Amino acid sequence: MSALEAARGWLAQDPDPETRDELAALIERAESGDEAAIADLDGRFDGRLQFGTAGLRGALGAGSARMNRVLVSQAAAGFARYLLARGERPRVVIGYDGRKNSDVFARDSAELFAGAGLEAILLPRLLPTPVLAFAVRHLGADAGVMVTASHNPPNDNGYKVYLGGADDGAQIVSPADKEIAAFIDEVAAGSIGDLPRSTEYAIGAESIVEDYVAATAAVAPAPASATGMRWVYTAMHGVGWETARAVVERAGYPLPSTVAEQISPDAAFPTVAFPNPEEPGAMDLSFALAESIDAEFAIANDPDADRVAVAIPTEGGWRRLTGNEIGLLLGERAARAAGGSGSLACSLVSSPGLGEIARIHGLDWHETLTGFKWISRAPGMVFGFEEALGYLVNPETVRDKDGISAAVAILGLAADARAEGKTLADLLDELAEKIGHYASGQVSIRVEDLSIIGSTMARLRAEPPAAFGDVAVSHYDDLLAAPEGQPGGDILRFLLADGGRVIFRPSGTEPKLKAYLDVKPPTPAEAQSRLEALESAVRALLA
Repeated sequence: MSALEAARGWLAQDPDPETRDELAALIERAESGDEAAIADLDGRFDGRLQFGTAGLRGALGAGSARMNRVLVSQAAAGFARYLLARGERPRVVIGYDGRKNSDVFARDSAELFAGAGLEAILLPRLLPTPVLAFAVRHLGADAGVMVTASHNPPNDNGYKVYLGGADDGAQIVSPADKEIAAFIDEVAAGSIGDLPRSTEYAIGAESIVEDYVAATAAVAPAPASATGMRWVYTAMHGVGWETARAVVERAGYPLPSTVAEQISPDAAFPTVAFPNPEEPGAMDLSFALAESIDAEFAIANDPDADRVAVAIPTEGGWRRLTGNEIGLLLGERAARAAGGSGSLACSLVSSPGLGEIARIHGLDWHETLTGFKWISRAPGMVFGFEEALGYLVNPETVRDKDGISAAVAILGLAADARAEGKTLADLLDELAEKIGHYASGQVSIRVEDLSIIGSTMARLRAEPPAAFGDVAVSHYDDLLAAPEGQPGGDILRFLLADGGRVIFRPSGTEPKLKAYLDVKPPTPAEAQSRLEALESAVRALLA
């Protein structure tokens, strides 16, 4: 079938006036021989946006390779068939954030779930992803769906899927993704206009949010030393603030000064090029506000509040802590509380310093594949993290990364440090003296053409470097060929003669190739120079 024929069939079933008009105009131009329109249609109908362990995520627009009401309806109906094949009248909870069409996609899903015979519960309003993850377990649901693209560019949206029961409210993993995808393909063979719908779905009670707030505030109730603490918060134009505020108040901490321009949900994300606290410039408004009030630290949630970033003042200005630095601080906090029982877990691209913390405290340590669908499944886990600002501090409550509970844990660390006349920077220094001077960095290459990522990984496999700059490679792993039972995937790991390492992998959520850099110099003074030298070598290699 040609792209033009596929476009005509898609148009006939599209219920969205915006994407219908968009597609009709493209079809008309393509029929008149407009080469740009023909190429555009080819891109939009060159296959389907694939459903995988991350669910769906992509740019909004008409077509099978975009996020839209047709594609989401097919996904919802396919997921409903998957759940019905597992049991009678499954219960599914649906949440949504503040991105464009998140509420529309959520309501479509609720109607299709209800029409298929499922018990569907739509959360009462736009809410953070962690609230949906909490609700799946809290309500004993069989599944959950969160409509969000997290920290992706403004024109993206996504469809994130959780399973209850034996999966304990975690994100899906293989083979569930392939099984769900097969049902979706079955639905896609017909028209969404033929799918049964019903408005007989429930609206979730406010008590769900209240119970999440209570459980999250209990992560780190405020000690007396929190009185007068000065800090800054930004929601990055997302949905975090309403829930985060309730948690902070319930836990007893002083409310922060907020970045007014970014505190309310805004799907246009007008103050940031990319709504991701890791991106250069994303926290500049937070830094300016923090400087003006002489804040002790600043905290940012990403738009769906499943990640958290922390920044501290330095002599040279405000500095955002790396995801690994935050992870090691929270890992030490969890290890102290564990009492010698349980395990710490992190993705294999995150700092190996967590393993040293586990060893010191007599805990197990698990390195997993990237993504909290794997981290959350680590046996006996009391804390898990990923260097991309994702932290799981309360596994008995939420089996996914949670930027609000992590923020409360950070407030607790800062307050405890205050009691001793210390800062978060002091805690980092003390931890480094205890476990060694681990330092990390990242080289991230964003591409327009996704084939560049594949060709670059193929080149690195065909000609693996023997050295990075002046430092020789002592060991090389291609994790596509990982032994059974070991983390595997499209990942290349190079261990260096000086104790450092470089790991390459494609991003699972963005059009990026990432290189993760770790060094462990004998003194902190050497960390920056080693990272800079390693980064230069990696950039030269990728160029």
